[in-house]
Amino acid sequence: MFQVLAECILRGVASSGSLTEKSATEFCSGDQPALSLWKNPKSMKRRVFVTGGAHGIGKGIVEAFARQGDEVVFCDLDPVLGTQTAAETGAQFCQLDVTDAVSLERCMRELFDTWGDIDILVNNVGISPFKPLTELSIEEFDRVIATNLRPVFITSRQLVLHRQQNGNRSYGRIINLCSTRYLQSEAGTEAYSASKGGIYSLTHSLAVSLAPFHITVNAIAPGWIHVREEEQLRPEDHAFHPSGRVGTPEDIARACLFLCDEANDFLNGQTLTIDGGATIRMIYPE
Repeated sequence: MFQVLAECILRGVASSGSLTEKSATEFCSGDQPALSLWKNPKSMKRRVFVTGGAHGIGKGIVEAFARQGDEVVFCDLDPVLGTQTAAETGAQFCQLDVTDAVSLERCMRELFDTWGDIDILVNNVGISPFKPLTELSIEEFDRVIATNLRPVFITSRQLVLHRQQNGNRSYGRIINLCSTRYLQSEAGTEAYSASKGGIYSLTHSLAVSLAPFHITVNAIAPGWIHVREEEQLRPEDHAFHPSGRVGTPEDIARACLFLCDEANDFLNGQTLTIDGGATIRMIYPE
């Protein structure tokens, strides 16, 4: 058995430079199913799809997985930043609006056709139009929900439908980008807070539903993450955090890598807060 697998791997790598599910099917023969090669995805390139990956936290996540040697595709609405990020990271860029369910589903189906499966799904995309409640239109509220929350449902559903139809795998990760605003708020953040609260609840619900498919589902709730280069941070901005600094996209990306480690499958249905300790501080007026 092991000799057959070894020979398949060597022939596949020698022929294509990397081993894909397609090459495993082409080169393996005998009684061993090709999918047995995917029992240890950490030993080869993982297939990663990131929504909203052109800039900010999403770009940091794309960079992190690309540096790991994984195959990464990300979608984004911005064609300029998307093309730039793809060139800088070696990831592939798919331009689309995640509020268009048909386009998002089509993108995932194309990835299934190309890759055979998706190992890691990172639902990062999000917008945050903060404004007073009386100035927020119903259409704007709906747009935030359709951008931040609904794609988590769409992409997770597509992944499960694919695995139902094409055979289950022994590995899968879904990471949803939440926010500390799911549990604390400022005025004028109703739409954003509602979307992130939905992600928090959807995460633990999906974790239970997707357990039979060997897919863990966790969320990350970032605090203050510095993503705008034009934004000048003050010493007091850093000092506000018990960790002594404002966060960076790399802080979130490292957590994604941790959650996707094959050995960390006992961490499931949780929301990991990464905020430099800000939410545990008790602040009283002086």
